[in-house]
Amino acid sequence: MEAGPDQIKSNIKFIAKSLGFSDCRIAKVKPATHGDRFREWVDDGTAGDMKWLERNVERRINPAEVLEGAKSMVCLALNYYPGEHDEEQGIDYKIARYAWNEDYHDIIEDKLRDLNIAMEELGGNQRFYVDTGPVLERDFASDSGLGWNGKSTVQIHKSLGAWTFLCELITTLDLEPDAPLSDHCGKCTRCIDHCPTHAITGPREMDARRCISYLTIESKGSIPEELRPLMGDRIYGCDVCLEVCPWNRFAKISQETKLHAKAEIFEHSLQDFLMITEEEFREVFAKSPIKRIKRPAFIRNVCVAVGNRADQADLPVLENLILTEENPLILEHAEWAVKQIKEAALSHTT
Repeated sequence: MEAGPDQIKSNIKFIAKSLGFSDCRIAKVKPATHGDRFREWVDDGTAGDMKWLERNVERRINPAEVLEGAKSMVCLALNYYPGEHDEEQGIDYKIARYAWNEDYHDIIEDKLRDLNIAMEELGGNQRFYVDTGPVLERDFASDSGLGWNGKSTVQIHKSLGAWTFLCELITTLDLEPDAPLSDHCGKCTRCIDHCPTHAITGPREMDARRCISYLTIESKGSIPEELRPLMGDRIYGCDVCLEVCPWNRFAKISQETKLHAKAEIFEHSLQDFLMITEEEFREVFAKSPIKRIKRPAFIRNVCVAVGNRADQADLPVLENLILTEENPLILEHAEWAVKQIKEAALSHTT
């Protein structure tokens, strides 16, 4: 006897949970709820260097353009919260929690492939993505009841908080959509008030060009000088809007151990990273998402953190870097760091 739509939906949710996903819900394939706002955001230039967002705008807005015959969207969340690192107090830099271990793209894509195979056996044809395809995933996650879009623009799940990865399968299976949730941010503005660079310009309004995650990861060029002091000791990403969100009091440690803190990520100092070679960079960050930004952008970020702490003990390492390094991006930020340290020392003596 062939399974009906309700049984197919139930089977998909059961398999998703078996694969380690934290939640699975269904949305109807239709144009994205905030498609017009996305068009305006791109047209305003607030996406910065992320030029791929300017391509295939209509495909991003309407999943039916991605897969012929698409009827449903299977929306998934995976909790990645690694907790607090035991040795974090002795570390002189911050890395966004999602990058404390292996690259989540690789982990989740393996799970999506398995779920896709199962859905093919149930009669569906799918396209699946984790941050990599033309899908406005937060709109469809919200439509499915997989949380709601917070004022920081980060998706918030009622029981998992905001420490989640989103991914989805667009499918030709005709599944009953789940009910959406209402917005539970209320009057809270903590994420807006605490953003170090004021990148959250209003509720659900983000100027990516000011966001520390964008500046340290997506931007490949020089970091604007006026924003460098606001970055503090963050060398890859930023968790501030997540850390201050009241809904994260419900956060539980992820069951995916490949996302827990990896010792190699935290056994170095900022000075170590200033001296890291190409070979060492590839070795330390072999399976980490940090490898994607490559060594020059990584050392650029480290130079900003070193300049911000303004410790004269860093001067010899920076000056050696300037003498031995050829990459102009690294040189510019190393010279800025030296200037910051010397100006701070001068101000202390006057």
